[in-house]
Amino acid sequence: MLDSATRQQVKATAPILKQHGVLLTSHFYQRMFQHNPELKNIFNQGHQHAGQQQQALAMAVAAYAEHIDAPEVLLPVLERVAHKHTSLGIRAEHYPIVGKHLLASIREVLGEEAAPDSLLEAWAAAYQQLADLLINLENSLYQRAATQPGGWSGWRPFKVVKKQPESSEITSFYLQAADGGALPAFQPGQYVSVQRFIPEWGLSQPRQYSLSDAPGQDWLRISVKREDERDEAPAGKVSGQLHTALQEHDILQVSPPFGDFVLHQERDTPVVLISAGVGQTPLLSMLKHLLASGSQRPSATRTLPAMAGSMP
Repeated sequence: MLDSATRQQVKATAPILKQHGVLLTSHFYQRMFQHNPELKNIFNQGHQHAGQQQQALAMAVAAYAEHIDAPEVLLPVLERVAHKHTSLGIRAEHYPIVGKHLLASIREVLGEEAAPDSLLEAWAAAYQQLADLLINLENSLYQRAATQPGGWSGWRPFKVVKKQPESSEITSFYLQAADGGALPAFQPGQYVSVQRFIPEWGLSQPRQYSLSDAPGQDWLRISVKREDERDEAPAGKVSGQLHTALQEHDILQVSPPFGDFVLHQERDTPVVLISAGVGQTPLLSMLKHLLASGSQRPSATRTLPAMAGSMP
């Protein structure tokens, strides 16, 4: 538990972080990738280029500073972050690297007068508290994923046993474990990460895709929308390669299923599924599971017209 003086120092920086957070996190990512370029293989470079990760991290750091007196308020958000991290293979040993560059960025962006040693020491303690919270959550998720029947840890090779175009933009890939082993009983709504090497970048890139079929099949199915590629932006590189280069019988590296946006199977309340665009993929898994399990829960679905009928 942080002492009162430390909490007060961190909390006092919340307004500054809200004002200059994106500048700080943008500098942080540039600094970290310069000193630890291997981490580019973990972070989505499309989101980096678009500024999404910088914005998300800035909001998270400011929220943590604001709620430093009661960080448990942020537990639902931290649990979601932990699922994302485990899906990408982020481990405890990555946290000291992130902390080092985050603290250095605070000093370099805010300056020595606004960020004296006492403030950096307070933030070092606060960061360690946050890191410990996430590491504990993530270790629990890794343990559960690896020890459940059909589970594993890290990346596992899967064979594409079927490639099914669903529309002009979306293709489904049916994946079976290349080792012939069993698959875990994931929760409807969860996602997996897939990893592809992008030759022009010299990087492996992970992308997260919802599982779009019911659990209990002999395969895992992802349904991927092909994003538009532009020369000046990396968005669409992975989805484009999956659509054009990944063929039946090819091997794809896949993470265990993770995610906290799931169907609450313990309830008997009505189910309403509303989606738009390719966001319907996790809802397809939920709907297919309800049908396959013979659920008697009243249900209704609604897909906005732009995607209606584009997938089975």
